[in-house]
Amino acid sequence: MEEILIISNYYPPEKGAAANRIEQLALKLDQNKYMVTVICPLGNYPKGELFPEYKGKFSVNEKLQNINVKRLWIYPSVSKNILIRILSVLSFSSCLFFYLLFNKTPKKVVVQSPPLLLSFIAVLVLSQKNKKIILNISDLWPLAAIELKALKKESFSHKFSLFLERFIYKKSTLILGQSNEIITHVRSLFPDKECFLYRNFPDHKISEIELTTKHREPIKIFYAGLLGIAQGVFELCQKIDLNGLNIELHLFGDGAEKSQIESFVSSSKNAQIYFHGMLDRKELHTRLQSFDIAIIPLKTRIYGSVPSKIFEYGAMGFPMLYFGGGEGETIVNNNNLGWVVPVENYGALNQLLQVISTMPKSELEVMKKQIFTRAQKEFDLDFQIKSLIAKGVF
Repeated sequence: MEEILIISNYYPPEKGAAANRIEQLALKLDQNKYMVTVICPLGNYPKGELFPEYKGKFSVNEKLQNINVKRLWIYPSVSKNILIRILSVLSFSSCLFFYLLFNKTPKKVVVQSPPLLLSFIAVLVLSQKNKKIILNISDLWPLAAIELKALKKESFSHKFSLFLERFIYKKSTLILGQSNEIITHVRSLFPDKECFLYRNFPDHKISEIELTTKHREPIKIFYAGLLGIAQGVFELCQKIDLNGLNIELHLFGDGAEKSQIESFVSSSKNAQIYFHGMLDRKELHTRLQSFDIAIIPLKTRIYGSVPSKIFEYGAMGFPMLYFGGGEGETIVNNNNLGWVVPVENYGALNQLLQVISTMPKSELEVMKKQIFTRAQKEFDLDFQIKSLIAKGVF
């Protein structure tokens, strides 16, 4: 059985798309007869503090669903202060550096990027050991940081990040990109680099749609995920207008904006917005079965980024209200997955909500079945992994 190592800044029991994405990759490689090991930090995300089971420990070895998980020490933080965030990444990166330097590693290694500093350290050591480095890029940094205004263009931090970015692209054996835009960007820097599209498809193993439509209830729109700066859910709460509409907005998740959202919802006169906090993935999916529409917002259009929620909710059969721009917009439109609104255009969003409010539930029910069928055909994780294996990626 061939060995493969995955290096990631996130892994369950941590929550969020990044942890889920790496877990799905690990499990699928295991199912295809690879012996998989994951190196990641002690569990701390999204709260930015070590989970109780990892407190007071420097490293932990675990076996999760046949995956060997090696957790190394990290100084956890979700601070908005970029220096503190860098310190957090640097703490795990330093542990990773010495681990890779002094321990035997498989010939093939998947390195998740971002964080850039983490992937730089991994690629630096692994390239010296002549390993096959499979760089899995989910977002383009520092480009995304500039668009989110987390970095100032032409600053020292920006120029240093550009150096890290170019280094990891150059030294990697091949690139997996979560979007066509990512692949286009990599090839603009290194035209001959071998690149493959690897979408973040879910693996729910659902053969029949499980959603139920409650015809006598209001239309229930939901957001479930990280409540961070990039998603802009707090601003959504402030600017969405549900007055007089047959619509409720339900929010699930945790993150930097949680306290602001909780305060707003508890003090707001708008009784049509509900906050439910963070739920376990399985419990969340059970709760959502009687809901109607998923909303996917982004604070700004980020080049290269495609929210994994598009594929996850499509696989469950949810119509989507996509509010994020970019390649995600194209995917929603081309696959008839719901509605698209330009990023930050709350006027257009509120006009669309007025139209949705008048839709009969029977029409939404038809949409759910059509979307479920489409996603079963187009968003097939098993086919994608087997295709990449056949091409010699792993």
